[in-house]
Amino acid sequence: MTLVQLYQRALGLLSAEKTLALWLAFAGIVIAIVQLAEPILFGRVVDALSKGQNAFPTIALWAAIGIFGIIASTVVAVLSDRLAHRRRLAVMGSAFEQAITLPVSYHAERGSGAVVSAILWGTDGLFWLWLSALREQLTALVGIILLVPTAISMDWRMAVILAGLAIAYTVLNVIVIRKTSSGQDEVEKYRYGVSGRVGDVLGNVLIVQSYGRLAAEVEAMRGMMGQLLNAQYPVLTWWGVLTVLQRASATITMVLVFSVGAVLAARGELSVGEIVAFVAFANLLIGKLDQLSSFVVRIHQGAPTLRTFFALLDEKATIVEAPGALALPPAEGAVAFDDVSYRFPKSDQGITGISFSAKPGETFAIVGPTGSGKTTTLSLLQRLRAPDSGRITIDGHDISSVTLDSLRHQIAVVFQDAGLFNRSIAENIRVGRPGATDEEIERAARLAEAHDFIMRKPEGYAFVIGERGASLSGGERQRLAIARAILKDAPILMLDEATSALDAETEAKIKRALDALRRGRTTFIIAHRLSTVANADQIIVLDHGEIVERGTFRSLVADKGLFARMVAEGGFTVPTEPVQDPIARVE
Repeated sequence: MTLVQLYQRALGLLSAEKTLALWLAFAGIVIAIVQLAEPILFGRVVDALSKGQNAFPTIALWAAIGIFGIIASTVVAVLSDRLAHRRRLAVMGSAFEQAITLPVSYHAERGSGAVVSAILWGTDGLFWLWLSALREQLTALVGIILLVPTAISMDWRMAVILAGLAIAYTVLNVIVIRKTSSGQDEVEKYRYGVSGRVGDVLGNVLIVQSYGRLAAEVEAMRGMMGQLLNAQYPVLTWWGVLTVLQRASATITMVLVFSVGAVLAARGELSVGEIVAFVAFANLLIGKLDQLSSFVVRIHQGAPTLRTFFALLDEKATIVEAPGALALPPAEGAVAFDDVSYRFPKSDQGITGISFSAKPGETFAIVGPTGSGKTTTLSLLQRLRAPDSGRITIDGHDISSVTLDSLRHQIAVVFQDAGLFNRSIAENIRVGRPGATDEEIERAARLAEAHDFIMRKPEGYAFVIGERGASLSGGERQRLAIARAILKDAPILMLDEATSALDAETEAKIKRALDALRRGRTTFIIAHRLSTVANADQIIVLDHGEIVERGTFRSLVADKGLFARMVAEGGFTVPTEPVQDPIARVE
């Protein structure tokens, strides 16, 4: 995307308030005319005074135009600032909405820090561009365009000097932009690398501290910053050279204006007032050219940031709703996979030919070695990914033909990582159902065996738990995640390693809470701890993305296949008595 295309697209984002933007543009043109009139009036005042004529009418007109210009500039500045702020927040909201709809793979590939930086830096760049364009640059451009014919009408020879200055500025900018184009792209690449590294380290600060990596991470960051500076220095050198050459051009222009003006005045071909007007023209032109040059430089420097931002906005979600998709009716919970296959891009990993049917209220356990496709299978049910072939249905409805919101509304998930926000306990539970009352939240917490520990926290349900629940223990975090799922009260439940890495006592509490949650729901359990799946109605064993065994706990152990080996290696045995399910349906 060229600079011109970037500029056009950025300005196009003002279309939501097009009327105001056009009025501000018109006002900028008027201000440019006013600014151009002032040097002319200045010259006439000088001529009137030098000839002993009455200069007060011209002075009064000059003062009136000047006051009008000040008021108009103030109004344009204030309204432009407010418009730019409004549009920045609106575009930031759109970018945020776009980012959270993109697949996990997108965020994993780029890093959350880089995505956040793309949104913040991109919208900051747009804000500056809009504000500068409406408040200064349009006025500067129109002023330069009008100045040329005005100067020619007064004296073409003096106008040629001013035209030479404009040409010099333009040529110098074009040369430097070409020299720094690739270097600026390299700078932005390192900037995003530094940002991503910061987000990665801060997101794992506990690991950094526990493994004594403070010095190593600081040193690595310094190395990346060194690379950034090495890429930045050549670019900065060129822009420094540009500034020096522009200053030299401006100085030469002023000398020529005075020199040529003096010669023409000596010949009687130019008045003193006209010379003064041309000096003012030269100063005005230099100021406008400096404004535009700085604008072009900053646009060029920020172009990679804007390209990254627009690339985020243009990124296509891998999962999109079918045209005319209908809402999934309230589900009974019958789930069927029909010859479903999926392969990760540029990889041979995935699942192949998965077929099974779960009746409403049944519990299915999905087990297998690491990387066998367990989580992938359930992510397809949520349409976090789309199968390459086959179909998945809920109560006979193909999930590819229903709206994503209605599908995910009927599925509750408890992950190994509880996935908590840096908000209060009540707000985290309320994620399950935003309109829930405080009483409903407390009821869900009690069923999740979380109420007692919540009440021991400062401020109880109003206690802010820190980033990713850092102020809570692992068991407490899991119970909040379960309470959230209980509050959602969805007919389909997914438990993805929900009791992994917990001590026996905490696991027992969470298992009771999970039992309370899954009663009467179609439940899918992913677990490495096979004791948590002993009472499943059916166990599906995956290996290398395929179903290699299926059956009950007892039948699979008796078959002495992969599942039986996993049980033996884990030290589990077939229960001697059926485990009673002590729970009641959560209404």
